[in-house]
Amino acid sequence: MSARRLALPSVVALWALTAFAGLADGPSRTEAIAALRRAGRFYTEEIAVRGGYVYYTDLDDGTRWGEGEATPTQIWVQPPATPTVGEAFLDAHASTGDAAHLTAATAAGEALAYGQLRSGGWTNKIDFDPQGDPGAYRNGRGRGKNNSSLDDGQTPSALRLLMRLDAAHDGRHEAIAGAARSGLNALIEAQFPGGGYPQVWDGPTTGVPPRRASIPQDWRELPRIKEYWDLPTLNDGLAEQVVATLLRAREIYAERDPDLAARADAAARRFGDFLLRSQLPAPQPGWAQQYDPEMQPAWARVFEPPAVATSETQDVIEALLALHAATGEARFLDPIAPALDYLERSALPDGRLPRYLELGTNRPLYMERRGREYRPTFDDRDLPDHYGWKVDSQVPALRRRLERARAGRRSPGGERSDLAAEARAAVDALDDAGRWVELSQGGKLHGQAKIPAGHRYVASGTFAENMTALAAYLRADAAE
Repeated sequence: MSARRLALPSVVALWALTAFAGLADGPSRTEAIAALRRAGRFYTEEIAVRGGYVYYTDLDDGTRWGEGEATPTQIWVQPPATPTVGEAFLDAHASTGDAAHLTAATAAGEALAYGQLRSGGWTNKIDFDPQGDPGAYRNGRGRGKNNSSLDDGQTPSALRLLMRLDAAHDGRHEAIAGAARSGLNALIEAQFPGGGYPQVWDGPTTGVPPRRASIPQDWRELPRIKEYWDLPTLNDGLAEQVVATLLRAREIYAERDPDLAARADAAARRFGDFLLRSQLPAPQPGWAQQYDPEMQPAWARVFEPPAVATSETQDVIEALLALHAATGEARFLDPIAPALDYLERSALPDGRLPRYLELGTNRPLYMERRGREYRPTFDDRDLPDHYGWKVDSQVPALRRRLERARAGRRSPGGERSDLAAEARAAVDALDDAGRWVELSQGGKLHGQAKIPAGHRYVASGTFAENMTALAAYLRADAAE
């Protein structure tokens, strides 16, 4: 008996030491909390414009950049800007309880609420100057366009932050609750009867009934559609973004607003049905960037031909895995293995995937530019540099996730050693002013920013990554 009583504490102690070893090289809780507070103070006091953010701020000349150069009254919605920073502040608040982080996240949500369009969603930026470049804002303070967009996560990212804030304030922040719920309703109403989504909408949509995708006889003969943004699209990560938003809504409003949660759940499942139907037939069981009313791949911009799109195919697989995890419905897994096998067969010699694969032949398809004209080509030696013609393959990681899903296992979280290393690096890189400063090497950054070589700048993407890493580290430390 005594031996058994001694054995149990010894085993527990050994486990505890082993578990803690993953975090032992990280900063102390005091260091991590102080870093979050210092970085948050700098970003809210020196970088925010009425609670919102852009991609980059040049510390040497004060220039601010989103997709293009921002005026002093503009903020960006498109990630990694205001919604991305706001969610990082919410993560920091959740791991520390520090009210300053919730205040900063709320200010970001209020900025988004200001720039919500009458059609219920958001475009890529918000302008607080009525004489500047405002949209047709729901608050009546802008007279511009009323085009809510799903491009590059614009509306979905704004909605996810606002819904989290609505929950954090228990529905009592009127502006945030109104923007979150009206925006979610607008997203649901923008869905086509066939379950897909347009890239842009200015009101409830109609048309494009349910039907299965097919491949045209000759894609080069397909007509150009001027307003391609009205077509069902999967471009620029739309599938994963929309699914994540609808599933988050289902979770957040399950008790607060069961009817709204049920509508979000139904919309997510309808979109899942669309993803199943929009898979192209064998021997090319991938997905296109967008589809015409006959559910055949369609043209978008002049350099975006009808084709199998490998980036969008990988994104759809991510969305289907998320739908399966949320619903338990095995049908969402059925298209994945054939798609992964197809992507693996289509890889380039260096392991990457061509952005486009020609319909019918499956040859890597590119576009060459001659003046203002674009022409299809199979030669990759002289490609325009404004577009990603080749993408990294996620096939091995997606296969592992599929295997775990089939076995009923959850995806593992980050390794403790990784959390510790990321947190240590974030603390060490933070300067005395609370900044994660980067040095421009010249050339263009994401979003076409042109910060001169040698200039120092801060990036919202870096800020959010480091804040999120420190918050995750603190949660893991608290759990131990």
